[in-house]
Amino acid sequence: MNAETCTHLDSIKEVKPSSSGCEDCLRIGATWVHLRLCMTCGHVGCCDDSPNRHASKHFATTRHPLMRSFEPGEDWYWCYIDEVMLEPE
Repeated sequence: MNAETCTHLDSIKEVKPSSSGCEDCLRIGATWVHLRLCMTCGHVGCCDDSPNRHASKHFATTRHPLMRSFEPGEDWYWCYIDEVMLEPE
């Protein structure tokens, strides 16, 4: 990943996903489009195309900077603070 565009790579931790789906949507009986995994704490939230945007809400509440796609076959990351997508090299 490109450390020149993201200054938060040191916040990536080995995390255990909190759920197999968006934990907040599951709690309220809502649906999601795609899933995102917080790389600080393991929170699984739904993407911004989902009605509730729980991954972004998680960032707004916690300020955990990096999440990665939790979709099969996708391995990109997003830094909320630097607003940049990162892909493994």
